[in-house]
Amino acid sequence: MRLSEFDFPFDESLIADYPVSPRDHARLLVVLRKGEPAFQHARIKDLPNLLRSDDVVVLNDTKVIPARLHGTKRPTGGKIEALLVRPLEEKHWEVLLKGHVDVGQILQFHDEATAEVLERSQERTVLRINTRGSVTELLDRIGEVPLPPYIKRPATEQDKETYQTVFARSEGAVAAPTAGLHFTDRLLVDLKQKGIQLATVTLHVGPGTFRPVTVDRIEDHHMAAEWFDISDETAQRLNAAKAEGRRVVAVGTTSVRTLESAVDQAGHIQAGASETRLFIMPGFRFTMVDALLTNFHLPRTTLLMLVSAFGGHEQLRAAYAEAITARYRFYSYGDAMLIQ
Repeated sequence: MRLSEFDFPFDESLIADYPVSPRDHARLLVVLRKGEPAFQHARIKDLPNLLRSDDVVVLNDTKVIPARLHGTKRPTGGKIEALLVRPLEEKHWEVLLKGHVDVGQILQFHDEATAEVLERSQERTVLRINTRGSVTELLDRIGEVPLPPYIKRPATEQDKETYQTVFARSEGAVAAPTAGLHFTDRLLVDLKQKGIQLATVTLHVGPGTFRPVTVDRIEDHHMAAEWFDISDETAQRLNAAKAEGRRVVAVGTTSVRTLESAVDQAGHIQAGASETRLFIMPGFRFTMVDALLTNFHLPRTTLLMLVSAFGGHEQLRAAYAEAITARYRFYSYGDAMLIQ
């Protein structure tokens, strides 16, 4: 398929700079793949009545780290910005770096730390970070929440709470699994009281998820690896649900990629940790996921391609047209859609 097939006309005033409060009052476009009407308008808080009482809802419990650091080059004072992506070994981190630097360049982060550029290539940039204590402690002191670039404002202290799901447990993501941002503790209780089971997986969202697709044929795009983990308890719960003919409802594209990456040839989820480079595009055959809750995504992205694969390319285009006409709020802090 051509990249141009994943474009759509868009009004940038629909981009949400701040989340709705309370979280579960965000709007929800319900997309029915079979049956009429094709679209229904609801709120996230209505989920317990929109799902089946024997569904299993799968949440990604990754936790966003305050991974963005602002600094300067020594001795010139030129400004740089580093997004810490993942640790390679003690105090060696792969980063995304804004600013011209060469191998050997020394960077200064406030009065807290310095770093040396060990590797700089098109594939990756690696820093050795010199700081008292751990790099995680450094980020806790001076790191910023890595809001997406389409949010045109500085990150605030409030974002440390709002750009984190209420069920976040496992630190390691540089971006939030945004469909999960809509959940409240009250909504989780309401789902359980309806009989709906909850299960968690972990996929640490990395920049590869958002890397622009630059090839004309989307089949030529390659995903960067992302680490995921599925517990024995979650695997057993999901395998039991599928054996009993019950639905698995994935919250977010990261949950989808985790589940579909961990299915064996017999259709069973395998517990354990691994990495995935799975690129889901139209034509993909889903084994585990039966329904999907997801935000509205940027055009020409792998996220939109995944949702198109699940919802049907033409139906998804119609759903986005409906959302734009109805003035839904888009992207990370925006509204959501439930495809079932």
